[in-house]
Order: sequence, then structure tokens, then C-alpha cells
Amino acid sequence: DPMTRIEGHAKISIYLDDAGEVEDARFHVVKFRGFEKFCEGRPMFEMAGITARICGICPVSHLLAAAKTGDKILAVQVPPAGEKLRRMMNLAQLTQSHALSFFHLSSPDFLLGWDSDPAKRNVFGLIAADPDLARAGIRLRQFGQTVIELLGARKIHAAWAVPGGVRSPLSQEGLEWIKDRLPEARQTTELALNLLKRLLDSDLASEVDIFGKFPSLFMGLVAPNGNWEHYGGHLRFIDSDGNIVADGLSEDNYQDYLGEAVENWSYLKFPYYKPLGYPDGIYRVGPLARLNVCDQIGTPDADRELREFRDRAGSRVATSSFFYHYARLVEIMACIEAIEALVEDPDITSSRVRADAGINNLEGVGVSEAPRGTLFHHYKVNENGLIQKVNLIIATGQNNLAMNKTVTQIAKHYIHGNEIPEGLLNRVEAGIRCFDPCLSCSTHTAGQMP
Repeated sequence: DPMTRIEGHAKISIYLDDAGEVEDARFHVVKFRGFEKFCEGRPMFEMAGITARICGICPVSHLLAAAKTGDKILAVQVPPAGEKLRRMMNLAQLTQSHALSFFHLSSPDFLLGWDSDPAKRNVFGLIAADPDLARAGIRLRQFGQTVIELLGARKIHAAWAVPGGVRSPLSQEGLEWIKDRLPEARQTTELALNLLKRLLDSDLASEVDIFGKFPSLFMGLVAPNGNWEHYGGHLRFIDSDGNIVADGLSEDNYQDYLGEAVENWSYLKFPYYKPLGYPDGIYRVGPLARLNVCDQIGTPDADRELREFRDRAGSRVATSSFFYHYARLVEIMACIEAIEALVEDPDITSSRVRADAGINNLEGVGVSEAPRGTLFHHYKVNENGLIQKVNLIIATGQNNLAMNKTVTQIAKHYIHGNEIPEGLLNRVEAGIRCFDPCLSCSTHTAGQMP
């Protein structure tokens, strides 16, 4: 306490028995934010701008989920250019956030060592040890952030996506900048993939079996043809053997298959798959889940990486939480290929980017894939469009059961007795960093909390 190199505030408790063996471990989220409550009474049209401010790392995720919820309430079809521009912004968001997670937050463990000096085990230590790699990682994140800025005029909290579409198209100058920087972004992604594969073959081989390897369900969006998806499509659940548990699910009736439990030791809710109950309905979301639930990605280089990813996992479904790191890099490749296709699409500079309408439905549910996983926004409004009720189901919350299981598994493997070196505690923390949690987004509550 506190945990380091994550977004937000949390701590881990490890419980030992009299013999010094681990009985249990818990991941406590110790901050509370009340967005669901204080949005009540606000105009629905403001929700994209308000909820984007839940977090400075994933504002685009809330921006898009809120706008898609607004689309439902207006009962409009977004113009093709508006949807493609939204998609481009989400691809840039996935790229910048995954780059931040891999290069800034997690690679110091891989490259400097789990037991290295904690004062240097950070991005500044990485800059000192390998300045070229650190610079490449910073520029890859900059690429994603700048695409967001070119679209929405701000890198953070751009109130650009709105119910019905987006506020403005991409400029020709912006389009040319993106085209110019795509080759470098691709090169850095290939560099990171090759680096991680070498580490998985050597220094990190044992972590794959220790860091959260267990059976669970996985959930994510897929396209109608089963391809990888991050914005549209439908929801799919699969199990660890690759069997489809549920498919063709709509976000509109998410309450039929998702439940939300609470515990008195965390401000983070515990979503679960309702048909299996709590806590047996444990499931994972995010880059690992998205690669597991899709049939293929649909672009050549990312599909080649996906096949190798599955070969290294040893099965159709990767069950080790450590493979979240690997999945992020495969997704960056998928994002770059998708952006490469979009910049050649003539719709991308069209001025027809927004549909206008009034309040036509009093309730709407929007879903989008945030970097950390599937994000739901659920609003109820009155006839004037004022928010009456809000429910947000955040990706990090949906991974809560899995994060607790992961830290328990790691602690039981490494900790024996009361003398616990710092490097072992860092490994337990790193189990949480596999999921790259965003706690500012996810700390909401149902009912009375302590």
C-alpha cells in the first residue's frame, strides 16, 4: 500500500496462516468517485463531455460509450463518416493506452528485473538503460495521442463525439500527418513484439504459468462475421476450451446476463455472468479476452501475430493473465492496420458527420471496447432529456474477480514464511498490472458501502 504503476489508488492484503503459507489475497480499491450519482439531472447531451472526465487515460472510451448511448436515445443512425471517424479515434486510443501500459508501466519489470531497485524500476530507469527503446515507446504513444488531438482538438477530454455522430471531420493536413507517421508506429510495434517474444522464450517463461493462469469465461465484442471488433458488432462469451457460451448478445439487455456484486472490503464492484452465479460466473475482458473471443482479426499482419499468439498459448484460448501484455501488442498491430485502411477511405474527410434529432427514447445502453475491456453506459432520461439514472459497468470492474484470483495465485507461489522480500511483493503487484486497471473509471458502488 500503495500499489505502483497503475492508474488510481489501491492496495493488496495477503493473509498468511500460522505456518506462514498464503491463505488468501485481496485487491482493495480504496477510492470512491460518484459519477453515476452526480450526473443525475444533467442534460443527456452533456454526458459525453462529463463522463470523459472520469479519467485522463481513457477519456475517449467514455466519450464514445456516452455518444453511442445518446444515439439510442435520439434513435438516429450515425452517418458513415461519423462512425468511421469515431472508429479512428478509438483505434488511436487503444494504441496510446496499450503503449503506455507496455513501455511505461510494465516493461521496467521485464527489462530491469523484478528484484531491481524500486527507485529505478520505472520509465526513468528504462530511459537510462535503453534510451532508444524508451524513446520509441514514447513516440508510439504520442502517435495515438496526436491522432486523437487531430480529430477532437484535444489529446485529453476532447468533447468531440456527440449523440448522432461527431462535431467535426478530419482535416486534410491531419490526414497527411497520420499517413506520414504510420510507418514508424508499425516499426515500433514490430520491435516491441519481437522483444516480448524473446523474453517469453527466456526470462519470462515461468511467469506465464504463475501470473493468473486459470479457467474462466471471456467476453468481448465481435463483428457479425466473428472478426475482432472494438466499436460495433455484438457481445460473445466463450469458455477456456474455446466453446461459445453465448453469442449474438445485445448490450440493450445486459442485465439479463450480467450481475454486479459488492463486497465490504472494496469500492470496486464485482460483475459476473449471471447464469453461473456469483462468484462462479467469473469472466475476463480486455485485450486478452478480445483475442480469445474473435475468430480472426481480419488484417494480414495482425492475423499472423494472432496465430503465433495462440501457438504460444498452446491452445485456441490463452488463459494466462500474463498474456495480456502480449495481447496489447497484437492489438496495436491490428489498430495500425485498421488506421492504414481508414486513411484511404474517402468518407474520412466528408463533412456529413452528424445526425440531428430530439429525444425519441427514454432509455439507452451504449457499449464500446475500452483499452481495458468492454464498457457499458446505461442512461434513463425524462421527456426533456434530463438524466434520471445512470449505470456504468467498467472494464476494470469486470476483471475484479480475475484480478483477485491472480494475486492469490502469485502470492501462493512465491510467499512462504514471514520474511517477504520486496521483489516478491512486486511480482504480486505485477499480477494486477497485467490487467492495466483504471481505478478512476471503475470505482462506483451499488447500495451502502463502508
